[in-house]
Amino acid sequence: MRGLVALLSLSLLMATSLHAWSAPIDPELDASVEQLRYAVGTWSVTTEFLNEDGSVARAVDGSYDFEWVVPDRVIRGRSDIPEIEQASAILFYLNEAKRIIEMVSVGADGKLWVMTGPFAEETRYTETFETRDGKTSQLRFTRYNVKPNSFESKMEYTVDEGATWLPGNHQMFRRDDS
Repeated sequence: MRGLVALLSLSLLMATSLHAWSAPIDPELDASVEQLRYAVGTWSVTTEFLNEDGSVARAVDGSYDFEWVVPDRVIRGRSDIPEIEQASAILFYLNEAKRIIEMVSVGADGKLWVMTGPFAEETRYTETFETRDGKTSQLRFTRYNVKPNSFESKMEYTVDEGATWLPGNHQMFRRDDS
């Protein structure tokens, strides 16, 4: 009888293990978690503010720091650009129910920016907003040229509901962890 109980227990353990091994894999969730993991740390950043023709109007240096709040789901951060006296608080997180990655940022002006994109993608958009001259605009942020210790980001904007996108800024991030 002991042998039968041991055999049944072993069979149950193997079935449970096989079930765990066969659990569905979500490559988009995994890729999104990796985006958060990659961002954690300290980054030296050069931001180039761009003219409409793409030429550089001004370049400034700053930093971004990110750390975990909830592992593999939520990071908090801070952006500092001393030369233009700009600091922002950042929250970067996964919303599994909606299958989106969101990043929110707020600076001294109190303006809350929410940038949203689908899981596993490198582009996020703000909601549309009214500009100073009464037009409607939207921002688009795209991360690209991702390497182990660096990446680039570009911010573009539209004033024609996305028919065309104009350059806003270009950022070059270099990992600065000690």
